[in-house]
Amino acid sequence: MTPDQTFARWVKVAIAAFVLLFIYFLLADSFMPMTPEARVMRPVTRIAPELGGPVGAVLVNDHQHVEKGDVLFQLDPAPFQLAVDQAQLNREQAERENARLEAELTSAQAELASAQATAAERQGELRRAETLIARQSVSRQQYEQQVAAERTAQASVAAARAKIVSLEVQLGDAGETNLRLRQADNALAQAQLDLAHTQVRAAQAGSVTNLQLEVGDYVQAGQPVIAVVADEIDIIADFREKSLRHVAPGDAAQIVFDAWPGHVFDARVVAMDAGVREGQLAADGQLADIPTTDRWVRDAQRLRVHVALTEPTAHLLPSGARATVQLQPGGAALAKPFVWLQAHLISLLHYVY
Repeated sequence: MTPDQTFARWVKVAIAAFVLLFIYFLLADSFMPMTPEARVMRPVTRIAPELGGPVGAVLVNDHQHVEKGDVLFQLDPAPFQLAVDQAQLNREQAERENARLEAELTSAQAELASAQATAAERQGELRRAETLIARQSVSRQQYEQQVAAERTAQASVAAARAKIVSLEVQLGDAGETNLRLRQADNALAQAQLDLAHTQVRAAQAGSVTNLQLEVGDYVQAGQPVIAVVADEIDIIADFREKSLRHVAPGDAAQIVFDAWPGHVFDARVVAMDAGVREGQLAADGQLADIPTTDRWVRDAQRLRVHVALTEPTAHLLPSGARATVQLQPGGAALAKPFVWLQAHLISLLHYVY
């Protein structure tokens, strides 16, 4: 075989290999898609105090694992304890105010009884005066004095009744349903809640990371000062949208972590995001901003897929760890050996890069 024939044969072999690889990549992209654009995400809780004030104590260390409800740090409780004490004094003052009003109400009821007795006496005297004046036994002046006295007695009765009504309104309901007591109890409960909020607790189990908080720092209410990284993980992978047309939640997947070369972990597709940021329009009153490009071939849009391991890992990966995700759509059973081969090949390559 001449050198030209040998060269021609190798050219044919190269062309055939290129065509076969091209077809393989087309099929693989549709029926066994793989992406290195995957990360391990662990929920991060940004812990912020409910109140503002100086930090009195930091009770955790950086990288320490905490459980839900553990105290992370504490604000100086002195001003909030004073507020509780003041609320308790206000509660006692409300009780004394109610006692004073009850005493005044009792006195007003006695005044009403006295006024009613006086009014009854004046009415009797007026009736006798009317009889006597008919007989002309008393003067007109004496009769008018009796009329004025009876009207004064009735006015005293009305004033006593009005005073009783006013005191009853001020006093309100009896017992713990009393408005003044309920307001004092509410203020006391709020002060006690603020005092309890001086101890800032972990909202979930996880690890404290990048702790910068120091005793004496002044923190603002609602401003995050500690980050707690949760123990559970969410693995996200970004695929070209055309690669996901055969993929559905529940399909098998295999994951290769950069941190553990040579290991392939089984997983399942959990969910796929409903969209990306470019697919969201803000109602800002502006006209459409249409991007322009002079490229013939635009970049493919990627969509996010969430996968979950079907087996626990020996060690918890940090949030942001990189991974490669290999999917196996449920309708592509014949691709299973190629899926296995691709995943294990990538796991071995991780020894190099």
